[in-house]
Parts: sequence; C-alpha cells; structure tokens
Amino acid sequence: MTTATSTTKKSPVRRRVLTALGSAAILLIGYCVYAIAHTTVLHTEIEVDATPDEVWKVLADRAAYPEWNPFIVSSTGELKTGATITNVLKDTNGKDTTFTPELLAVEPGKELRWIGKIAFGGIFDGEHAFRIEPLDGGRSRLIQEEKFNGIAVPFTVSMLNETIKPQFEAMNRALAARARG
Repeated sequence: MTTATSTTKKSPVRRRVLTALGSAAILLIGYCVYAIAHTTVLHTEIEVDATPDEVWKVLADRAAYPEWNPFIVSSTGELKTGATITNVLKDTNGKDTTFTPELLAVEPGKELRWIGKIAFGGIFDGEHAFRIEPLDGGRSRLIQEEKFNGIAVPFTVSMLNETIKPQFEAMNRALAARARG
C-alpha cells in the first residue's frame, strides 16, 4: 500500500506577493496611526482695542456675520454647549463650504469652540476655537485656532495654509475693527 503525501510549498512568486501585501498593509496601518495621531494646527491671533465682553458680543452676534465676516459668512443654531450649529465658510478662492459642528465650549467673554468631522470621524476632523484673553487697558487678545486630525489631513496641509489660514486672519482683523466700533 502506497501512501501519497502532498507537500504544499509556496511558490517564490506567491511568497513575494504575500510579502509585498503584508508590507503594504503594515505601511498603511502605520500611516493611519501617524495621520490620526499627528495634529496640524492653524494658529492666528490679534490684539483688539476692546474688552473681552465687547469682542464676545461681536463674535456671538452671528446674525450680523454677513455684514462684516469674510470667513464665516453664515452661522445659525443655538450657542449652547453640546448643540449643533450650521456654518458656511468662504475660502480665499471664494468657495463656500457648509458644515455642522458640535459646540464643545460656549463661555461668554472667554471661549467659543466646536468640532467638525467628515463622516464618522478620523478622516478629517477639525476642532476650531476662538479664545479671548484680557489685556491691560481694557484690551483683548483674540486667538483663532484650529487643530486638524485624520487620515486625509496630511494631504491638505498646504491647502489649509493657503486658503483657510488667510481667512482666519481676515476675520480677526474684521472682528477687531467691528469691536472697536
């Protein structure tokens, strides 16, 4: 009686394909971990000849945004922590984008902060903050900052710096002028 034994050996081509696929999977996982863990920050600030309460009054009067705001051209919804608002942004190319972030902090005279996400999160998330700090002489510092995370963010850094950051600066200047009265 003869027993047939079968030895399964992987061909060199199959072995190389599996090795390449494994390497690609490791690189992809590594990239995703890096992209999600790495934060890209746009940071701007301006000193304003107005008190924190006066700056807040302009920032919180979102119905007046179309009159003066070159960046956030529309903002609706209740300013309450946990609420969702609707913002329409205009970039330096004149392109409008509508998004519905969740408010994380609403502290009159101090901070307005929200988070916006694409889909379920982790793809392109932005935590936007306006912080108002008191300065001597009834003046204020307005800090406008956004922290971006997600797997798509590394591909958009130059676009963010070229089309969004200048709009932060334009809004800061316009808000400062309006708060000065």
